[in-house]
Amino acid sequence: MFPTRIEIIPSTGIIDQVQALVPLTTTLTMTCLPHHGIERTMRTSVELSTLGYTVIPHLAARSINDRAELTRIMRECDVAGIGEVFVIGGDRKQPAGPYGSALPLLEDIAQYTGGRMRAGVAGYPEGHPTVAALDLLDALQDKQHLATHLVTQMCFDAPKILDYAALLRREGVDLPVWAGVAGSVPRTKLVALATQIGVGSSLKFLRRKGPLARKLLSGDRYSPHALVAGLESQPGIAGIHLYSFNNLDAVPNEAAASSPTALQPALIRGAAREH
Repeated sequence: MFPTRIEIIPSTGIIDQVQALVPLTTTLTMTCLPHHGIERTMRTSVELSTLGYTVIPHLAARSINDRAELTRIMRECDVAGIGEVFVIGGDRKQPAGPYGSALPLLEDIAQYTGGRMRAGVAGYPEGHPTVAALDLLDALQDKQHLATHLVTQMCFDAPKILDYAALLRREGVDLPVWAGVAGSVPRTKLVALATQIGVGSSLKFLRRKGPLARKLLSGDRYSPHALVAGLESQPGIAGIHLYSFNNLDAVPNEAAASSPTALQPALIRGAAREH
């Protein structure tokens, strides 16, 4: 089984939900949505890290107000024992401060921490709605010396992810790739979660993603097992980054004593969220 990381959203009550349903052996990544801001991301990440979880906060460059705020974030990470972040440009139309993209933020993180902070960056097997494919590749080539791994957007097609990983290797980007995978969630639950956590735009994203994604929006339950099987043991694929939509209730309580490997199938059954 692949190593699996679970992406969660710092919504109200999520800490209690994670404590009740997710073993301490599970690595969590914490989103930074524009309407939540970095403060909520960091507050929740620090609390969960203090409780014993390994937590990777997302840092959206365009949401950071100034370098003083970045310094505070790095200090909070150090105190809480957080040794890895996930750095993205972010969805804000106008930067809140000096960082218009991920690269200068990565540079400052490396400088402020003496290169000790590990950092993931984003990859787009299916492209980006506002950035050309060649520009995305150029940006990755510029950032890879500051990054430790890459996490893909949510994708429903194993060959597309594998082709993307092969393309990166051909172009000299040798970062380990964590494949973005959606778990299983009923249509009604997906709609309710999208309304609750403010990511209704993900429904539009899914509708554009073909038959497999449309199944997720139908009465049927999409299962990622075939997708995961198609990625396992493939070159360059480090593990699964599971988009959870905070739907953790399918994780059995007795899994708290399980190893990360044993827990992985249960977590896959319990979640789905768009990047």
